[in-house]
Amino acid sequence: MRLHGFAQAFGWRAAIVLGATGLALSVLPVAQAKPDTSDAGTRMAIGDSVMLGAKWNLLNRQDFTLVDAVVSRQAATGPGILRQLGGNLPKNVIVHLGTNGSYPLRTCKELIKAAGPAHKVFLVTLKVPRLWEPVNNKMLRRCDALFPADQVQIVDWNWAASRHAEEWLYADGVHLRPAGSRAFARILNAAIAKAYPPVTLPPTAPVPLVTSRNF
Repeated sequence: MRLHGFAQAFGWRAAIVLGATGLALSVLPVAQAKPDTSDAGTRMAIGDSVMLGAKWNLLNRQDFTLVDAVVSRQAATGPGILRQLGGNLPKNVIVHLGTNGSYPLRTCKELIKAAGPAHKVFLVTLKVPRLWEPVNNKMLRRCDALFPADQVQIVDWNWAASRHAEEWLYADGVHLRPAGSRAFARILNAAIAKAYPPVTLPPTAPVPLVTSRNF
């Protein structure tokens, strides 16, 4: 093998060392980190008019296969929507309900149970300047605490939107400007990606490099 060809295959430093010594070396095994994305791409979302404002950002630029969002939707409809999907329910389910009024803990628990233990449910906190905002957000965290972390997780839209309200939200403090629509979609997808941390693969076996002085 010529030195130039060896350098392309294994790097100039290795080529120089082998060229000078004529020794046989081995490529050392390296452990690799690889995201487990086997189920991360199957996702849907249900919500109200806030999510409706980000629907096309979710469908056109992200990995959501279904966004079921309508104006004035009440939280009580959530469990029934998931039951109707049945076996067609994707692995990951984003739920953003409670903008329009009361969101009891029992409804949240019914929703998680309707999804089933084989699915991940992401509960999105609310940004709505109404009396029920802190009540519903507190309830969502209570609901999250009742289930395993690999089944239910919180996505804190309230925290993010509160820090970018003028840029992301219209004057009502609820609905999404174009920048808010993009941010909402980005935050939801980031939450799902974070739920699938990288998996470290075992190192591969050393590959011997038998060389001679004749490059």
